[in-house]
Amino acid sequence: MITDNTQYVNWFRHSSPYINAHRGKTFVLMLGGEALADPNFANTVHDIALLNSLGVKLILIHGSRPQIEARLKQQNISDRIHHHLRVTDSETLQCVIEAAASLRIEIEAKLSMGLANSPMHGAKIRVCSGNFVTARPVGIYKGVDLCHTGEVRRVDSEAIRQQLSNNNIVLISHLGYSPTGEVFNLSVEDVATQTAISLKADKLIMFGHDGGVRDSDDNLRTELLADTAERLVTQYMAKQSSPDQSPSELARHLQAAVKASRNGVPRSHLISYQKDGALVSELFSRNGIGTMVLEQSYEQIRPATIEDVGGILELIKPMEEAGILVRRSRELLESEINCFTVVDLDGAIIGCAALYPFTEDKAGELACVAISSEYRGGDRGDKLLQAIEDSARDQGLHKLFVLTTRTAHWFIERSFAEVDVASLPNGKQALYNFQRNSKAFVKQLG
Repeated sequence: MITDNTQYVNWFRHSSPYINAHRGKTFVLMLGGEALADPNFANTVHDIALLNSLGVKLILIHGSRPQIEARLKQQNISDRIHHHLRVTDSETLQCVIEAAASLRIEIEAKLSMGLANSPMHGAKIRVCSGNFVTARPVGIYKGVDLCHTGEVRRVDSEAIRQQLSNNNIVLISHLGYSPTGEVFNLSVEDVATQTAISLKADKLIMFGHDGGVRDSDDNLRTELLADTAERLVTQYMAKQSSPDQSPSELARHLQAAVKASRNGVPRSHLISYQKDGALVSELFSRNGIGTMVLEQSYEQIRPATIEDVGGILELIKPMEEAGILVRRSRELLESEINCFTVVDLDGAIIGCAALYPFTEDKAGELACVAISSEYRGGDRGDKLLQAIEDSARDQGLHKLFVLTTRTAHWFIERSFAEVDVASLPNGKQALYNFQRNSKAFVKQLG
C-alpha cells in the first residue's frame, strides 16, 4: 500500500516501462459470473477504465454461471450437468439468455459512469456488444442430447478490430449465434480463449476466486510454463469423484491458459476478482500478483549488450557501496560489456556476472557476480555460474578463479578451492589490490 507521496512517485516511475509496453496492445479479460457478483467488481471496473485510458485495447468476455443457477432454482428447473457440460434445453436457454442480457446491461452501466471525484470521471468509455461469435451445437455427447449447449465455431476478429480501432471496449457474452438464427449457450472459457487466439491477443487475463496457483506450502506461483499447467489440470481432473462433476474454476482457467498458450497467445494471467487492484498490480509491477502461464519462461540468461549498461550499474551499485564489489565506472563497464552475462527478467536486469579470459594461462576470472536482493534465495546464482562456466569452456579455458572479500562460502559450496594469490595468472597478480586483501578461489572446469 502506498502511504506517502515518495512511495507514490517511485511506484509511478517504476510502472512507466509497463505503461509504454502495454500501450496499443490487445488484452482479453474474462470475468465469470462470480466476478461480476463480487463487491470488488466496482473497483475492477475502475481498473478497466484506467487500462482503456492508457491505450490498451480491451475485449471483455463475461459469464453468468451463478446467475443462471439462481434463475433455474427460482423457476424450479433442474440444472443438468453431463460430463462437465450443462444440458441447455429450451427452458434452461431462456434462463441463460435472461442472465446474460441482465449482466451485459449491468456491465455497460458501470462502464458508463463518469461521476466527478471518482476514478471514472472523464473516462467517456464506449462499449460495443454484438454477434461477434458464431457457434454450433455440441449435439449428442455420449448418448445425451445437449440441446442448445454449443461451442465456438468462429470469432469475427476483423469486426472486433474495427471497434478496437475506434477506442471502444468490446463486450462479449457467453452466447453464440448460428447462421440458422439459433442461440447457443457456450462456455465462457471457450469464448475467451477462442477470442484471444483469433485476435492474436497479447494477453488473456482471467479473474478467479483463487487468484492463481499455489504450491504445497501455499506460496503463490507467479509463473507457470504451459507444460506444467497442463500436468496440474490432469491432476485436478483425476481427483474428481464423478465424470458429471464440473471441473474446478482453477482447472478450467488453467486449461484455457494452456490452450491459448499453445495457439500463439504469449501470456495468460490468473488473478483474483476479490482483491482490490489485482489487475493493475499484475500488469504494472515486475512480479505481479497472480499466476502467469506462458509457453517459455520470460526470464532468461543471455550475453549482455550495450543497452544493459544502465541496468547493470543500478544492480551493482548497492554492492559497490557495501564494499562487496569493486566500483566500476560507466565508461569501464561499456568497454567491458562483451565480458558480461545477465539475468533478464521481462526486460529488467536482475543478475549479472563477468568472465575475463587469460588465454595464455587457459584461465578465466569470474567477477562482478550479483543478484538483485529482491530475487535471491532461488537458483539464479547457480544458473548464472553455469552460464559462465559454459562460456569459459567454449573459449578453451580450463579453470575459473575469483577474488572475493565477503562471499567465500558461496563459492566454496560450488567446488571452488582457496589458493594463494601467487598461483593466479601473472596478469592478474599485477593488478591485485592489496588494500582489499581479497581471497582467491579456483575451480577446475574439466
